[in-house]
Amino acid sequence: MPIYQLPRDPRFPDPRRADASGLLAVGGDLSAERLLTAYQMGIFPWFGPGQPILWWSPDPRMILDVADLRVNRSLRKRIRQEPFRVTLDTAFHDVIVACASVPRPGQDGTWITDGMVAAYDQLHALGFAHSVEAWDAEGTLVGGLYGVASGRMFFGESMFAKAPDASKIAFVRLVQQLDAWGFPMIDCQMYTDHLARFGAHEISRAEFLSRCAHLVGQQHRPGPWRFDSP
Repeated sequence: MPIYQLPRDPRFPDPRRADASGLLAVGGDLSAERLLTAYQMGIFPWFGPGQPILWWSPDPRMILDVADLRVNRSLRKRIRQEPFRVTLDTAFHDVIVACASVPRPGQDGTWITDGMVAAYDQLHALGFAHSVEAWDAEGTLVGGLYGVASGRMFFGESMFAKAPDASKIAFVRLVQQLDAWGFPMIDCQMYTDHLARFGAHEISRAEFLSRCAHLVGQQHRPGPWRFDSP
């Protein structure tokens, strides 16, 4: 399969034309218009420092059907203890910077470049990118995640934790809220054991693109988001 060089205008080739690794295209920019077009087509950017912008549409695709969320017994117990205050869209920039800087086992460096941070900050300001924050008793940000929403589709991007279970609890709260708002599916992009333990699984790209196209066409819920009152 050829790898496409993107034109100046925010167009993409058919995501089904991605190569065996999921790589579809190279180039373009990280403007809000291009990013939203990409997500709505089931495409996402992923590249490292010094690389050109790379755009992906993998097959299979990792997703979580929110109604199928699995929470193990020990995590349910931790959630009942309320070890963290969990918020929505109160510290987006801090969350994405933490996702870029907190080391992860087996990973050398980050794909969240300064340009990516600026681009998603803009998406957040426009009401499309969202963060979940976990705060400890001293008011320190100790975990969280961020992603992009369009229509009734949520595209997860990255998470971080500086305290045990902080990002897990933030994730569970987000999934429960999305379920209440009528978001049936979260894009998890690629397989990880961590997300599989929550019930995420792989589906074909064809099925993902079909479901994604339907969901992004639904009424959008702009930010800033807040959790529903108990």
